[in-house]
Amino acid sequence: MHLFVDSLTNVDFSYLHRTRGIVGETWLANAALDGALDHQGMVCDFGIVKKTLRSWLDSELDHRLLVPTKAPNLELIEVGQNVELHWTLESGETISVSGPAQAFALVSAESITPESTAAWSVQQLDGTFPTSVDQLSLDFISESIDTPYYHYSHGLKKHDGNCQRIAHGHRSRIRIDLDGTRSSTLEAQWAERWKDIYLGTREDLASQDGDTLYFAYRARQGDFTLRIPARCCALLECDTTVEQLAQYIADELATAHPGREVRVRAYEGIGKGAVASARR
Repeated sequence: MHLFVDSLTNVDFSYLHRTRGIVGETWLANAALDGALDHQGMVCDFGIVKKTLRSWLDSELDHRLLVPTKAPNLELIEVGQNVELHWTLESGETISVSGPAQAFALVSAESITPESTAAWSVQQLDGTFPTSVDQLSLDFISESIDTPYYHYSHGLKKHDGNCQRIAHGHRSRIRIDLDGTRSSTLEAQWAERWKDIYLGTREDLASQDGDTLYFAYRARQGDFTLRIPARCCALLECDTTVEQLAQYIADELATAHPGREVRVRAYEGIGKGAVASARR
């Protein structure tokens, strides 16, 4: 018997890629379970399936940096409850990240893909469900977006929850209106501007060495650092909450289009975000 749960939840995270660098991503999770019927006539109670899988995905993948531990260009150092890594890009540049272990998902794979992450997740979940379940399958998919979008990563040191982790992110659509009319041109321009970007707050910038930026901060979960090529980063004067990102975009566009009313609907992953307006 086959049991399925589509669109179980979504996970927002970042991952390391050989050419793209740190990539902010959002995936929808679908699940399927195969097995015999139990005494209730069920493979497994839907309530148990949803609660168990959502809890695990929220805890082990959401708002983490996914690291492919079998990648040849990775140097990984684990000391106690902390992780430090050095990731060599195809260009020869290096990205270095450190922080508490709970900010990382160490995925046993050569690269992070929906398929490799799903296979690793299933291994981690082995034995979680009742004996009536013979096999668990997970399927990660991206939201279907037919308008411009961008991938961004960031960290919010003032956040009380997991957003404080220095390298997590989102795949996000954007809507921009000028004087009440949607502008697909501006949306495309902004999507290109923030393509695979790390959004850093100047307050968190500890130093700059040539073309490399070094971010460091202490948050409730611990100390975090990130060393990243400047070309991969946009440096902002504000914190990178979605509310402030929406206002930042609106202000930038209002300056570029004086006398016109700008309205920005910026998403943070799927189905949530902020709206901001500006006029100069």
